[in-house]
Amino acid sequence: MAKVLILGANGKIAHLAEHIFVDTTDTSLKLYLRNAERLDDFVDLHDKLTEAIEGDSTDVQNMVESMKDVDLVYANLAGNNITEQAKAVVEAMHTANKTRLVWISTLGIYDEVPGKFGDWNKKILGDYITNYAAAAKVIEDSDLDYTIIRPAWLTDKPEVDYEVTQKGDDFKGTEVSRRSIAQIVVDISQDPDKFKRESIGVNKPNTDGDKPAWY
Repeated sequence: MAKVLILGANGKIAHLAEHIFVDTTDTSLKLYLRNAERLDDFVDLHDKLTEAIEGDSTDVQNMVESMKDVDLVYANLAGNNITEQAKAVVEAMHTANKTRLVWISTLGIYDEVPGKFGDWNKKILGDYITNYAAAAKVIEDSDLDYTIIRPAWLTDKPEVDYEVTQKGDDFKGTEVSRRSIAQIVVDISQDPDKFKRESIGVNKPNTDGDKPAWY
């Protein structure tokens, strides 16, 4: 049975991934977040598969302890200090002798979003892109077997419908569902060679435009 550590386990994509893990796999989960009480109901319901751990994602030693028996680390992190969090995750994984990381980033970190949508994306996201680009560089400069996922603008549509672009390709589309991103995370956990040491853009097909249709 595989075991996955989810950093930032209270995030929207993480919640969806947690339910997919429990419903469709035999993967055991460790859920790492600042306030573990937020997930009490989920852990109580699935206590044979899940464990909640309280901690900050810049606390290297706490993450090292949490990583001891896991096969994959899935980081669903956010915040102005995202680069510091990336450094802490890399250090913790090195110390714990773990290699497989799935890291959620954002579109635009390589200036890969073309046209009017790219201009709009830069204007709306601003320094958010700069911070996430710096964090991604920390991950890419490490020797970890990472997958960086760069989603388009996220929706709550109950669908799994996506296509993938690679680093160096123009980004496609404008939106993608959180459920699609969650499914990719679960799929990687079941096939750890999938997208290994790749940075993938993820969008819903046929959603090209100057900005997301719902915005």
